[in-house]
This record gives sequence, structure tokens and C-alpha cells, in this order.
Amino acid sequence: MSLEKIMSISGKPGLFELKNQTRGGFLAESLVDGKKVNVSARHNVSLLSEIAIYTTSEELPLREVFKKISEKENGGEAISHKVSKDELEEYFFGVLPDYDEDRVYASDIKKVVQWYNLLTKKGFKDFEEPKEDTSGDKKKDASAVIKDTISGKVASKGSQKATSSKQGGTAKSTAARKK
Repeated sequence: MSLEKIMSISGKPGLFELKNQTRGGFLAESLVDGKKVNVSARHNVSLLSEIAIYTTSEELPLREVFKKISEKENGGEAISHKVSKDELEEYFFGVLPDYDEDRVYASDIKKVVQWYNLLTKKGFKDFEEPKEDTSGDKKKDASAVIKDTISGKVASKGSQKATSSKQGGTAKSTAARKK
């Protein structure tokens, strides 16, 4: 499991892992209960590898924040995301002392801690940057699949049906006239 294949889907609890591309989107599996979900272009999807946390000097990728939490907890789980707002902010300040308190809300911290704990429970421990693939494999990465889906570049079967029904329409009407 790679952080590039883990996503959050607006309106759906927990995190999801990208499994396959479908005609009109892609198939994702919930890390919470293992159920598979069809995700289309109308869903608001955020890849964890694309999310960053505001600090006073820069935007820090979520992967780096997860690494810092993992170091603080020695690879174990963090505090519960259900603790009070003050406890969450105090904990996050211990992990990331220069986070921007004006732009990072308690709800954001709650999500980060909840996501970290979910990934840790599922055995995900490697928050390192993925190595570049030099094998020449042209398989699309998860972000490219999602971006293509959102921008409408995924060919839908509906557009293929429209073309084939136009081509076959003449043959059907000719056959119907012969009867």
C-alpha cells in the first residue's frame, strides 16, 4: 500500500485505497470496513500525497507530518482524535511546533490524527517519498488516474455506445424493412 493510492472522499468516513479504474471513474476500497465504492468525477476526492499542512514558513506535505508523528510515537498510534480541542492542539504543537495556528483548524488536526491512527492500524508504516520508477513501466499512478477522471478524460462506455448505435442503426432499420 502506497500513500499515493490512499484518498479521502468527501461525504464518506475514513480513508480509501484506489483499486482499479472503471469506465466512469475508479473503484476504491474502504480502509475502515473493506467495502468497495465506485467513485465518479462528481465526488470530491483528495489524495493524501497531495495534501499539505500550513506552517509559518512553508506548506509541509502530509507525508512529512505523518513521519513526525511516527517518530514521536515510535511507530505506534497517536492520541485519540476524540480528545478535546485543546489536547489536540497541544499534541499537534508537540509534533509540529511551527504549524500555522490561524490556518490549521482543530478539525484539520483531528483528521490528521485520525488518518494517521487508521493507517497505523492497517500496518502502514512507510511514510517515505516513493522511489522513481526507472523500469519504463507506463502504468498510470493514482494521481494521474484521479486527475483524468475528474477532468473527464476517462472514456465512458456511453460515448462508445452512441457511436456503435449510429453505425448499427442502418443495419437494424434495413433488417426491419425486409421483414
